[in-house]
Amino acid sequence: MFTSPFPDVEIPELSVYDYLFGSLTAQDDARIALIDPATGAETTYAALRMQVDAFAGALAARGVGTQTVLGLLCPNVPAFATVFHGILRAGATVTTINSLYTPGEIEKQLKDAGATWLITVGPLLPQAEAAAAAVGIPDERLIVLDGAGSSAAPGHPSLRELIVEMQPAPHVEFDPATHVAVLPYSSGTTGIPKGVMLTHRNLVANVEQSRVNIDLRDSDRVLAVLPFFHIYGMTVLLDLALRQRASLVTMPKFDLVEFLTNIQSFGCTYLYIAPPIAVALAKHPIVDQFDISTVHTVFSGAAPLDGETAELAGRRIHARMMQGYGMSELSPVSHAMPFQRDDIPVSSVGVPLPNIVCKLVDTETGEEITEFGENGQTRPGELWVKGPNVMLGYLNQPAATAETLDADGFLHTGDVAIVDEGGWFSIVDRVKELIKYKGYQIAPAELEALLLAHPKILDAAVIGVLDDDRQEIPKAYVVARPDSGLTEDEVMTFVAGQVAPHKKVRRVEFIDAIPKSSAGKILRKDLRAREAVPVA
Repeated sequence: MFTSPFPDVEIPELSVYDYLFGSLTAQDDARIALIDPATGAETTYAALRMQVDAFAGALAARGVGTQTVLGLLCPNVPAFATVFHGILRAGATVTTINSLYTPGEIEKQLKDAGATWLITVGPLLPQAEAAAAAVGIPDERLIVLDGAGSSAAPGHPSLRELIVEMQPAPHVEFDPATHVAVLPYSSGTTGIPKGVMLTHRNLVANVEQSRVNIDLRDSDRVLAVLPFFHIYGMTVLLDLALRQRASLVTMPKFDLVEFLTNIQSFGCTYLYIAPPIAVALAKHPIVDQFDISTVHTVFSGAAPLDGETAELAGRRIHARMMQGYGMSELSPVSHAMPFQRDDIPVSSVGVPLPNIVCKLVDTETGEEITEFGENGQTRPGELWVKGPNVMLGYLNQPAATAETLDADGFLHTGDVAIVDEGGWFSIVDRVKELIKYKGYQIAPAELEALLLAHPKILDAAVIGVLDDDRQEIPKAYVVARPDSGLTEDEVMTFVAGQVAPHKKVRRVEFIDAIPKSSAGKILRKDLRAREAVPVA
């Protein structure tokens, strides 16, 4: 087994609200918690706590309590923090919903989660109304944050209307170790989305663990572009930043020019990103038109980031590049590069957080891998993780829970990793994404990293496809730099010169954009579906 190089931390037996807001000092109260770039409006920690308390009071006055589930369909705006933490303050459970979902997808999640309320914003009201009607949520339980009883949202309460009631926050009692705080839905990149039951203790633990590896300070301004509805944005952006008394500059959606403008205008110092943004920082010419010299650290997660792209981005913007690893079922962080060390390659995901125990398990034999080879690394194995941040289970899915979470408390991640003698971990690929070519296992992430190093390639993804003999071979989908004249042969030759023969890319298709989830993960199932459609 592998453990963290850091000593265990004590996990406070507190609710998320008490953990984040219970220790605010007078000095903290005056700090800026949230900045809205659209208006320049700033929210202090004192104002945020007041809004959270008032919103919790309004919900409690309407019967919301420890048995209530509320859906939250909202992009990154300051009000998200008020509503999210107001729901938890009231003792209820929040299921966060992808802002890009269709009415049918919203309906499915509301129904599966058992949500009886839905909270949204004006631009998403049509989808929200359709989904709410389908599951029987009445108008008075569909809150429109930016509505105000106006014609834009008739019949729906607004956030302002609820807060000005100034209802007292309720006194609620529950066990933080067992009471479900949030129900994010797993990404569905490898199957049907499932509700991940994360308790107050899970979230508190993961913030407390992350504080050791991640050097975020009260002087930092964090650009919040990764969606809060995703567990990565929820924990390391929203909750960790609030715990550290940093300032969050919210962005409802990613746009590169707006992203760079906000960094420049608001002096952002710390960026949490997914790999697609790192690729843009490394390669997009427009980056040079902005002064983003205030940025000192860029932390990437959600999907593997190859070391060359990370180093290129870091050199270009003169910032430290860091990487971490996690998944919704881990609240989400289990590994991160520790800021205290500079000997760890940026291609790795760093070391386990405090209180984490890991195993590597051979995917063929089921044997635990403990020995290092002559190259100073273990052989690849599936990563299993145990710690206070491991989910309670999947909602109403005992079979799926049993498949993922074993009797000893280890979560089977489905990700293949290797460990270096120096203690750091590198994610090689997903178990299910491995390509088997003539009996050899090929990791798509390895080939993708090579492809991204090509100066004419902006983005790439690799999947296994069947050749005429029905044998699996690697195929690359490539987004070429405009007017580069890049050819299929050029791509295949480039890769072939750097890998063993069995790892060669054997087919190439140029594509306008690689399909990715809102968290930045390559949607390989979409590429496989594309392969299944015959060309006319």
